[in-house]
Amino acid sequence: MSHELMFFGGFIIFIILMLAIDLGLFSKGDKPVSFKTAAIMSTVWVLFALAFGLVLYFWGNELHNIHDIARLKEIIAKNYHNIQIIESDLAASIQIYNKNLTIEYLTGYVVEYALSVDNIFVMVLLFSSFGIPEKYYHKVLVWGIIGAILLRCIFIFVGAALIAKFGWILYVFGGFLVYTGINMFINRNTEEEVDPQNHRVVKFASKYFKVTHKMDGGRFFHLENGVKYMTPLFLVLLVIEFTDLIFAVDSIPAIFSITKDPYIVFFSNIFAVLGLRSMFFLLVNIIHKFHYLKVGLAFLLVFIGAKMLLHDWLEQLGFKTIHSLIIIIGILAISIIASLVFPKKENLTS
Repeated sequence: MSHELMFFGGFIIFIILMLAIDLGLFSKGDKPVSFKTAAIMSTVWVLFALAFGLVLYFWGNELHNIHDIARLKEIIAKNYHNIQIIESDLAASIQIYNKNLTIEYLTGYVVEYALSVDNIFVMVLLFSSFGIPEKYYHKVLVWGIIGAILLRCIFIFVGAALIAKFGWILYVFGGFLVYTGINMFINRNTEEEVDPQNHRVVKFASKYFKVTHKMDGGRFFHLENGVKYMTPLFLVLLVIEFTDLIFAVDSIPAIFSITKDPYIVFFSNIFAVLGLRSMFFLLVNIIHKFHYLKVGLAFLLVFIGAKMLLHDWLEQLGFKTIHSLIIIIGILAISIIASLVFPKKENLTS
């Protein structure tokens, strides 16, 4: 356990340092983030995520302090890794384990990063509906990302504990993901709308706290006659956190279909969340061009859910995590290419 805590603690320290650097580059006063800056930071976060994959490839066994066959077999059984080791060769067995761990991490990262794109659709809508000036986007997203990390950390380790105690819950997750994917496909062309006055989070905040609908620069709270009021900037932050909580209900079960190791779930999830803010500024003005992406995400959720439901049967057929990675990348690639090759026709009104 000490090795796991040290590995986990080192990861958290690294993330805090990188987040501080990221915020230092982004948050120089209240001004819009340029496409160039967003592209640079998006690239940096992806490279760090890939570099962490290399760490797992060479030293992944250190995460669970695996230095003998008995410990290796214990961890494989505990986290349901679908691999065959060579009991007479510890070095080769650890290499097989580390390679599988890396593939699980990368597959989980791709899934979470792809599902994060759906968050961007909603964030654009929320900022527009609440009338938030573009120069304040980054401030809201800074605190939104920090809140998302804390919430997902709780979700992931609670989910892992539930799976360890109630194995059948994976089938519940699988059925839920299939339902969500089908529902997303059916409603793919539905125009989403947000009514700031009647949103459940805004209603809750208005009921129990003082709320003003006037902006006060980039402040979350406005002080008037000694009374502190929530501004629209703080309200949209609350709505974004609530929305991320809803998305986590889809994304976290999805990644548990890839790996049952809670640490790998956490690592891949957090790298995807950290890259979300820069990706938002990168895609905010072109996200509408990828109109088939929701269809791709719908198929992605159905595939992941079906994989959870048919896990035992697929395992008998020799279906590995690498096959999941290939299918997932294929679904996303097809949806992106289709969006570019067959652009959405604009509605022309006279």
